Amino acid sequence: MNAKNCLKLLREIKDVAFATVDKNGNPQVRIIDVMIVENETLYFVTARGKNFHSQLLESGKVAITGLTKKYESIRIMGKAYLVEEQKEYLDRVFEENPVMNSVYPKDSRYILDVFAIEEGEIEYFDLSKSPIYRESFSLNNTKLTEKGFYISDACIGCGKCKKNCPQQCITKCKPYFINQKNCLHCGLCYEDCPVKAITKVGE
Repeated sequence: MNAKNCLKLLREIKDVAFATVDKNGNPQVRIIDVMIVENETLYFVTARGKNFHSQLLESGKVAITGLTKKYESIRIMGKAYLVEEQKEYLDRVFEENPVMNSVYPKDSRYILDVFAIEEGEIEYFDLSKSPIYRESFSLNNTKLTEKGFYISDACIGCGKCKKNCPQQCITKCKPYFINQKNCLHCGLCYEDCPVKAITKVGE
């Protein structure tokens, strides 16, 4: 799995959740179609009269989530921008997504603007595997935010974290070690550690 494959999966899902924040700081979410995926860039459209359009112009910050039929979750946290070649990309959107012609027939399509996301962080989460599998990817060299739980040298080796881990992704060593690619980030080990040797990184 890599960033390009994650974008391809979102394109296959097509109807995914896009979240933004309105001018009052309230979260807003809606289903938007992934129209084009090219290299490490995702393209989508929205009409200029929609609040979604205004929110994108305000900050550009957006979070996207989709789930495949195989229970693979793909999430993007990135920033959207207006594409410069609007007509070129809009016509291409309608060519590659012909159902759009029935929603916006003829020249009414030009009320739409094309946005792109080419920078951001991707989280891939496969719930079909046991233990679960997760991995983070960068879109076009965006710096990744470190997240998860880590066991420090303060570990006394009691084994409580390993015993209680729902995915059994903790290895017995000195100190005990959490396999980040199989961790749910549930925080059970963090809460149960008798000597507080586990730290939480990232939000």
